[in-house]
Amino acid sequence: MERYDIAIIGTGPAGLSAAITAKIRNKNILLIGSKTLSPKVEKAHTIQNYLGMPEVSGAELQTAFTDHLADSQIEITEDKIHAIYAMGAYFMLQGSGANYEASSVILATGVSAGRLYEGEEQFLGRGVSYCATCDAALYKGKSAAIVGFSPKEEAEAEFMAEIADKVLYFPMYKDEVQFSEENTKDKIEVIREVPVSVEGSMKAERLVTRDNSYDVDGVFFLRESVSPAQLVPGLKMNGNHIEVTRNMATNIAGCFACGDIVGTPYQYIKSAGEGNVAALAAVSYLDQKKRAQK
Repeated sequence: MERYDIAIIGTGPAGLSAAITAKIRNKNILLIGSKTLSPKVEKAHTIQNYLGMPEVSGAELQTAFTDHLADSQIEITEDKIHAIYAMGAYFMLQGSGANYEASSVILATGVSAGRLYEGEEQFLGRGVSYCATCDAALYKGKSAAIVGFSPKEEAEAEFMAEIADKVLYFPMYKDEVQFSEENTKDKIEVIREVPVSVEGSMKAERLVTRDNSYDVDGVFFLRESVSPAQLVPGLKMNGNHIEVTRNMATNIAGCFACGDIVGTPYQYIKSAGEGNVAALAAVSYLDQKKRAQK
């Protein structure tokens, strides 16, 4: 498996700035996120304080970001990272499509929206998961509840239905649910109820909604992004934000964070600046490691 110098998670202003700076410093980078970049930026009406671009619209800024990436020959790996493990000399990143290795990591995933459900953290790894395609093999002949926060999670429900006996799909959006695979439709039950908690003893055994309780072997919460505390075990938090130093370093050596994920103000120009600092700090960290190994 290829090991990258720096893995950057997130394609908002912070992540893109970090990627460009790291590429300029000749590091082998992996940029993971959405190829459409940040919906938050794109939908902004007018941005008045982005240096050198007065009264720029979000769509115009998004185009400028895309052009800069192209000029820098930076490609985006479209995947969702569910867990990052510090392995000592490197980090292992578990994605929906593949696993990755990197000598350092920069977290730029933005603010994780929504609270955790009661029992979600308690049963994480014991029946609660954030990636259906990663853990589907464990549910052969079993049942699973999938809580999807966007229509794209329907594909994960279909994948699970190919293996599990029964899939209960709870869409947390108003769009009509549309499954494309005919052979899985009969195995997926769409339930428009609001989840409240996960219950069980040694492992998760049921998903409780405002109206009912459903006995299942596992529960999957498929959000746009995983909260930092669940994403990186052992990461030190300050409320809902990652605690960092002035050079964007977290409490885990080789792991850096920048942008909205580290705190207010939630400003695009602030995020871009922090991405630059995080990348420079990651480069310095790698250079120090290289010198220590000589």
